[in-house]
This record gives sequence, structure tokens and C-alpha cells, in this order.
Amino acid sequence: MSPRRNYPYIPAAVWPNVSRNFRVRAAIPMTELVFFYGTLMSSFQRPGRARLDHSLKSVGRGSIPAALFDLGIYPAAVPAGDSRVWGEVHEMLDSEAVLNELDEIEGCRASQPDASLYTRTKMPVTFDDGHVASAWVYLYNAPLGKAQRIESGDYLQYLNVR
Repeated sequence: MSPRRNYPYIPAAVWPNVSRNFRVRAAIPMTELVFFYGTLMSSFQRPGRARLDHSLKSVGRGSIPAALFDLGIYPAAVPAGDSRVWGEVHEMLDSEAVLNELDEIEGCRASQPDASLYTRTKMPVTFDDGHVASAWVYLYNAPLGKAQRIESGDYLQYLNVR
């Protein structure tokens, strides 16, 4: 386990067992999807995200197996089997350009994962209608310190309630 991470390690061997329980929707062709759960969601209108809007197509809301924490100016999601994080799912029309820009925004360096603020990984996303697809997700990769857990897993709901 990396010294920068302070969340439980989930071995890769667990993921095949998890994915066996998901239904894959045949109506959606294999596309590159990305999942946003924090300030990259549409309602925040961030300039970095706005530069990508022409290369993104909203395909719905969903959730990932993770826990959500409040870091103050943005949230952090870390893998967790006992909770869900809710957000938006987008199809990338130019996945290489979108992922390169998102890597820059999220401080993700594929060649130096231990030095990255967020790491990018594929995870199963369960859509509101129950179907499951694989999407790129940026997971927090630094100590959480005393960050408050967002029990609902929904950053938009948390901000409205707070």
C-alpha cells in the first residue's frame, strides 16, 4: 500500500467477483465513459470543464462503489465496498483529448501515480435505471486527514443541505 493512501486497499482479485453481479446493458455500444462526482459536474460550470463540454455527451446519473469526503473546496472519492458515490456519467467523443485535459485538471500523472493527487481508474458505474457500464473515474490519492465523510455519497445533495 502506498504511504500516501489512507483508505483500505481493495485487491484486484476482488473486482472480477464484484463485476459478476452486474448486468451489462446490451443496448449501449462499448464507448468511453467518464464519471464525475464533484466540482467537474455540470452544475459547477468550472472553466476547465467548460473547455471539454464540446467533447462530452451526458448519458445519465449513476453511482460507483466508493466513499465520499469533504476536503473543503472539492470532494474526494476513495474505493469502498460498503457505500456509493453518486454523480454524472458522460460519453467522451474524443477520449484521448478529454482524458489528457482531465489528467491535467485532476493532477493525475500516469507515469507517477504515487505523486498524483488523483489517480484515474476504470470502475463499474450503476446507472439510475440499474444497468452497469465501465467508466473512467478519478479517485483521491492523498491523505484524507480529518476530512468529513459525506454519508449520502452525493456531493450536490450535501452542498444543498450544509
